[in-house]
Amino acid sequence: MLDPTSTAAIAAVLGAVGSGLANEAGKAAWESAGGLVRRIVGREVRAPRGHAELDGIAQQVHDAVRHDPALARAWTAFARSAPSPGRPGRVPALGASTRFFTDRDGERKALSREASRKADGRPRIAVLHGPQGIGTSALAIHWGCAEARRFPDGQLYADLRGTGTDAGGVGGTDPSTVLRLLLQQLGIPAAEIPPGHDDRQALLRACTAERRMLIVLDHARSAAQILPVLTSTPGVFVVVAARHPLPGLDAVGIPVGPLADKDARRLLAEVARAGNVPLDRAALPAVLARCAGSPFALRAAAARLTAQHWRQEGRPAADAARTAVADAIHALAPDAARALRLLAQRDWPAVGAPLAAATLGLDETSAERVLAELAAAHLMESAPSGTSGHGGTYWIRPLIREYAATEALREDGLAAAEQAVRDAVRWCVDFAEPASRAALSQGWRLGEADRPASDGTRYTDAGGALTALRDELGNLLQAVGAAEELGDTDAVFRLNQALWPVQLKMGCHDELLPALRAGVRATEARDPASREAARMHTLLGLNLTELGRWPEAESAFTAAARAERAAGHFRGQATAIESLGLLRLREWRFQEAYDCFESADRALDGVSADGEGARDLPRARALLERHRGRALRGLGQWSRAQARLESALAFFRETAEAYNTARTLTDLAETFEASGRPVDALPLIDEAIAALADEQAHYPLIHLRALRRRCVDERAGA
Repeated sequence: MLDPTSTAAIAAVLGAVGSGLANEAGKAAWESAGGLVRRIVGREVRAPRGHAELDGIAQQVHDAVRHDPALARAWTAFARSAPSPGRPGRVPALGASTRFFTDRDGERKALSREASRKADGRPRIAVLHGPQGIGTSALAIHWGCAEARRFPDGQLYADLRGTGTDAGGVGGTDPSTVLRLLLQQLGIPAAEIPPGHDDRQALLRACTAERRMLIVLDHARSAAQILPVLTSTPGVFVVVAARHPLPGLDAVGIPVGPLADKDARRLLAEVARAGNVPLDRAALPAVLARCAGSPFALRAAAARLTAQHWRQEGRPAADAARTAVADAIHALAPDAARALRLLAQRDWPAVGAPLAAATLGLDETSAERVLAELAAAHLMESAPSGTSGHGGTYWIRPLIREYAATEALREDGLAAAEQAVRDAVRWCVDFAEPASRAALSQGWRLGEADRPASDGTRYTDAGGALTALRDELGNLLQAVGAAEELGDTDAVFRLNQALWPVQLKMGCHDELLPALRAGVRATEARDPASREAARMHTLLGLNLTELGRWPEAESAFTAAARAERAAGHFRGQATAIESLGLLRLREWRFQEAYDCFESADRALDGVSADGEGARDLPRARALLERHRGRALRGLGQWSRAQARLESALAFFRETAEAYNTARTLTDLAETFEASGRPVDALPLIDEAIAALADEQAHYPLIHLRALRRRCVDERAGA
């Protein structure tokens, strides 16, 4: 068994704790590790950034504990209770293949050859590439389903098309998000997925090591999206579907072209028969010529196989898939065609009746009818699982959206198309703000005194409101990008502020980062010294802190504090300085953290009795007391830490804030445990566990139970 005080074992523990920073247990353990390392080494040691610094700290800890049995026991006890990386909890499978699939024998054989190639250390990877509508995605999924027995440990799928805040997701899904999506499919809980890209990559490789798995990456745009997923594990096969070959990716390229005439005829006949559409054989030559071997065009044509239509319009198509979209749109009733054109102005990942009604100026019943008509015409599809939204939501394929959005400029005009997007953005704001208030009723929000009171009565509890925000997150992020393009800085800011509960309680940091950057750009462009710009810098800094981008986070907090000070906004200034202090705790810079919390408390003195944030002052000061106690514990100043924490605890008990009561009890218990008083810590731990009984706080409970085991062991060994 590996000696827990060896350099390798210490490095492994620190690495595991660092990769667990996505949840409360990991964050608490990381802070505890910093205080323990400082105590063992005898001086300040800043948190490591990268493996080289981590190994250096591990060596320092090893050198210290090998000469001090008491310190060795303290480290060993911590190592035994430290959180461990997540483990795969399920065997994932692909979604169902299409019922009607024909030909592609050559492409399927090429995939099978690469999948069964003799292991030689090179990753197994193939890229299926061809124009839109040619069926690369269908081929990848169909082959994977047919060959499921090759992959007994599961099949993973990620759609890389992207639906972020850029114009319709042009850049596609970023590599860190791809890794998160795949880890979630393996059963790793969201709160156990590391925030850092490198740690996610390492965890995915660990989860797939010695396994036989298929990974399908759909709608890829660049090699950069694919490279982090690759592994030399011989049993892992990666299949990529893309429009073009991907330069920079060493893979087997498999071009996918039009179906041969006989196969196109068979596919058309099968789809038409399933839809109970009579097949006019006299029209077949014109249909086949117009569809040009495109599976997408053939499926679209099968719904409209009338001799008169095809004898009139059966000329060959230069772009069969695009022509099929045009034919389908032209066959719609005018109101449905207009609806598609206006909804296509943005890449909404999940369009339901409320969003459609706002965009189109309809009531929800009429919007539901239009969506159903578009779905029946195969111009909208049920939203893929994993996107925002819930039952009864749809999305528009990129091929259809691109054509319909262009048509809107000709048929409806730029002003109408722009107004539809503005109306959709306004709906998103009106949806998000009440949900945000219901999800996190405590605290202050910039500018809320100038707006009508939010109606949060539709939510029965904070959990339901938070779930509603998370369900709609894809659309809200898309709305941020739309608002920035429209120059609607107010909407950009309000959406980002409304999404703070999602960031605070559910993470989603990589998803939110582009929106927060858009918020900083928009508010700074309007007025870099404004309170909105300052608030956006603070929210961005908190996000970057969780993602481990600490130098960027420091710059954001510094900019926020500077702008708040210039605006004379003391409450916001205190928040920015407090946030910088929390970053310093994460960096194990405990004295600087304490100084930040002191400075934030002084800034609160400037808030007038009727000023913005005045109602929240007692709670804000109690939180600062708790944070100062944490910093003092890291410095090893036990009695001062105890006094600060007990002061905060009294407030949270009086106001019946169960969650903050439990967190402060945990901090106080850790202070007692670190100072050699495990017996005094145990009743506090039990009280904290009881306080969290109805909070569904899974990860704080994990940390508390680990702390309890450590205290029990230390009491027994005393």
